Amino acid sequence: GSLERRRCLYLHTGRACCQMVEVLLAALVLVCSSVSCGSAGGYTGLPALGGIYYYQYGGAYGGFSGADGERAQQLDQRFYLLKLPIARAAMAVAGGLLVFPCVLILVGVLRVPWQFPAWLLIECTLYMVIAVGTVPALYYFFHCLLSVYNSSVCKEREQLYRSKGYQGFWCSLHGAEIAAGLLGCMAAMAYLLSAGLAVREYRTVRVQKQKPLQL
Repeated sequence: GSLERRRCLYLHTGRACCQMVEVLLAALVLVCSSVSCGSAGGYTGLPALGGIYYYQYGGAYGGFSGADGERAQQLDQRFYLLKLPIARAAMAVAGGLLVFPCVLILVGVLRVPWQFPAWLLIECTLYMVIAVGTVPALYYFFHCLLSVYNSSVCKEREQLYRSKGYQGFWCSLHGAEIAAGLLGCMAAMAYLLSAGLAVREYRTVRVQKQKPLQL
């Protein structure tokens, strides 16, 4: 009855809306990170690794023959393995950031902050830590990607595909990777906003608990 209505009202608060935005941003970062691992640049000839360009070009290395085809396959595989740890790390972080606001939404619906106001200060601290930690995480993400694109494997791979007239194998950041960075910055701002809202909610709960007769 009334308890269920009070719980549902939490979903209409500013904190809950901000947390749902965080869920959406984390989901988008997760998608962009997974796309980055198999984005433009293809991994043709490696359909077992999920390379969609294998089908787009109508078969593995249609423009290659002999030693060039074998070399292109080797470079594809090495390039894929270079990017794989970065993509996995990004997806793991995005998955954790996806779960975190979901847990906080559940905590808010169960009215835990009302029973234990100190939880809001813990929540604020966690948000601040995550927001600050997002900056070095993004730096590490782009630093590792640029190191892969500046590697001899990527350069040789780009020249080999360019010699056969293939496009989209450039050694530069792709749209999905740039989008992941921008979404990460937006998420950091959302975390700071949530931290501020948690502090405001803590003050509100303390005032309300000091006036039980007016509730």
